[in-house]
Amino acid sequence: MLKPRPLKEIIGAMSSKDAADIALVSKAYEFAQTAHKDQKRYSGDPYFVHTAEVGYLLATAGMCPESTAAGLLHDTIEDAGVTPKTIEELCGKEVLSLVQGVTKLGALRYRGMERHTESLRKLFAATAQDIRVLIIKLMDRLHNARTLEHVPRDDKRKRIALETLEIYAPIADRLGMSVAKQELEDAAFPYAYPHEYEKTREAFTERKSENEKRLEKTEHDLKREFAEAGLRNFRTEARIKGIYSLFRKLERKKWDFSTIYDMRALRVIFPTVAECYTALGIIHGHWRPVPGKIKDYIAFPKPNGYQSIHTTIYTGDGGALEIQLRTEAMHREALYGIASHLAYKEVQSNPAQQKSGGLEWIRQFFPRLGKAKESPAPAQGGRTSTDVPSWVKELAHAQSGPEKPNEYMDTLKSDFFSHRVFVFTPRGDVIDLPLAATPIDFAYAIHSDLGNKMSGALVNGKLVSLDTALRNGDMVEIITKPSAHPSRKWQDIAKTNMAKKHIRAALAAMKKT
Repeated sequence: MLKPRPLKEIIGAMSSKDAADIALVSKAYEFAQTAHKDQKRYSGDPYFVHTAEVGYLLATAGMCPESTAAGLLHDTIEDAGVTPKTIEELCGKEVLSLVQGVTKLGALRYRGMERHTESLRKLFAATAQDIRVLIIKLMDRLHNARTLEHVPRDDKRKRIALETLEIYAPIADRLGMSVAKQELEDAAFPYAYPHEYEKTREAFTERKSENEKRLEKTEHDLKREFAEAGLRNFRTEARIKGIYSLFRKLERKKWDFSTIYDMRALRVIFPTVAECYTALGIIHGHWRPVPGKIKDYIAFPKPNGYQSIHTTIYTGDGGALEIQLRTEAMHREALYGIASHLAYKEVQSNPAQQKSGGLEWIRQFFPRLGKAKESPAPAQGGRTSTDVPSWVKELAHAQSGPEKPNEYMDTLKSDFFSHRVFVFTPRGDVIDLPLAATPIDFAYAIHSDLGNKMSGALVNGKLVSLDTALRNGDMVEIITKPSAHPSRKWQDIAKTNMAKKHIRAALAAMKKT
């Protein structure tokens, strides 16, 4: 039987050693331990094992003491019958706000899919006010995903696993938190799709040795080429593709392994951007790049902040290998996304943390994420509205619609959490859309008025039909006319539920006039 993680380990992982912060987390720990004392997990372990582990993950992440306390208390209202007033008296309004944001709905109002959907609506509404709510929820789900084998019923285990793959891992991805995304996916995959998991695992194992040898030889040769060119200040590391990510890519490629070049990739990390581009020239001077496999996410970052140069080279042994070039700052952002960005901002604003090696969190599960000391006019929960990504605010607006539970879930999966393409406006702004999205989806993603007045579209300067599937890197310009309006055919062409909803509303308004 597992024992709950000791309080001293949580305090030891906290970035703040202020006496008041330690006292806050200690109170939350002791209260939650008492509140859950008679409860057990499916594994037979004390329930408090879970909440203590969530608190520890948040402390290790460098989250603020209020977030860590909320992680320890996050199940007390729902599962232990604790009143909000009690939490407020114990830890204050800020902690209560975070706990209520993570708490699911009460037991009587909803059932089944409707309850599940309303809980997600509530979560996204709370997250639009305070991004920390979503980080706490991800840590909660991460520990639950790690312990899925103890869930007794196959149907419940599969439901939780599917929800993890379809909702929570994509949330981590859109926040740029690739560490959490991969672990969530790989923990849930065996229970969501057991047959596909075994098939992918066997295929990966069969090619493991070949890929390792190719990477080792290329790394050795690469270091020699860099040294001869006078490029010596860098470090390398291997990146192993997550098994679920590999499965999804194999599905898209019809299980043709000859088209998969990134089961293992070589990362090269430099101090500066200039060195990344110098390295790219050296690599292409020694190895022939695979056509169409050069992606410059430094010049054109992904919407979640990801930056890196990707190039895939023929290695001369009949195979190919992906090489990723980035700076240390880009590496932090690539691994930890929004957490890295907010954490870095806090370290920059606190010279004492800089002197004490405040960036050591990179070695831990997540980097530091807490309240930015310089943030003016904090919103509810201490975060400023600029800390909340725009797509999270869109989720909050989506939650106010009259959709049936299944329709709402379909909207989440298609509009927010599907495989994405990244396209550009004429001004260079990046718009991310679901795979196979069209100019219609693009127009409505920018504004409903733009979609309603669209008469045509240019993609990369050429006039295209409105059912054209957009591809990564396309530049899209919408042509409008005052007399233009949507047609019923657009509903069949559009891929996002958001676009379809606006089209239906426009058609209904036209009927009334």
